[in-house]
Amino acid sequence: MTMRIGYIGLGSLGRHLAGSLLQAGFPVTVFDIDRDAATGLLAAGAAWADSAAETARGSDTVITCLPSPEVVAATVTGEHGVLEGLASGGTWIDMSTNDLHELQRLAAIAAGKGVATLESPVTGGVHRAAAGMITVLVGGDEAVFRQHLPVFDAMGGKVFYIGELGQASVIKVITNMLAFIHLVADGEALMLAKRGGVDLKLAWDVIKASSGNSFVHETEGQLILNGSYNINFTMDLARKDLYFAHQMGREFGVPLELAGLTEQIFARARATYGGNAQSPMVVKLLEEVVGTDLRAPGFPAELAPE
Repeated sequence: MTMRIGYIGLGSLGRHLAGSLLQAGFPVTVFDIDRDAATGLLAAGAAWADSAAETARGSDTVITCLPSPEVVAATVTGEHGVLEGLASGGTWIDMSTNDLHELQRLAAIAAGKGVATLESPVTGGVHRAAAGMITVLVGGDEAVFRQHLPVFDAMGGKVFYIGELGQASVIKVITNMLAFIHLVADGEALMLAKRGGVDLKLAWDVIKASSGNSFVHETEGQLILNGSYNINFTMDLARKDLYFAHQMGREFGVPLELAGLTEQIFARARATYGGNAQSPMVVKLLEEVVGTDLRAPGFPAELAPE
């Protein structure tokens, strides 16, 4: 693998995705505002850069995986940013969940410097990123996508080319919107089972084998029943994605009633537990209102890579 990759943003997802690139044999240079986040990657053979620009100077393609559109913009176009260091003919890939119009704005700036842009948000959870099996959604020029297909294959299990730049952001926000709705619904379902006298482990198994099953029930449902709620995804990130969904609803003329109610519930949860609380703690609101917890033995505190 001769394509040199720069990876910026080594949070819960980024460090695993960068690690998958290393395991596939790509030369990888990494940068994060917290150097300690790179410790495992450096031990595995990654090079360290002291800025986004320095990361880009040593790379053919730079990937960003960052928490907000504001951070993405500052990292790409700001002082010592990616576009300061990435040579004409290079590619910037944003793996963040970003606002589609902001992404298109940044891509136009990049194009003015001779840099191609792809968007590549991922879905499926940190446990799947750790196993190199996360789902990868790509938007942008198809020829550039084909050129980078080995990069995406190294990081993910399923790779979907969605279409022009911005379309992957649309479908990613849709998948997250559904996940948050399912999370609230799963908490209500489990609480009905508990208050109805049904063993929670049995209830979880039955729902999993039923028409009411969902990916969220199979994954985050286990962390609710354990009581850790630890999915490595925060309330702030959930609120950001629900905001994006409502922006799209207004723009595309689609009333999002369930998503609106879900956003209100998440707003209460964030006010109660804080922005850094784990997103499944939205179910804890219901537990406290009802005065009944949803604990059951035999469920993990974190999901194992799969």
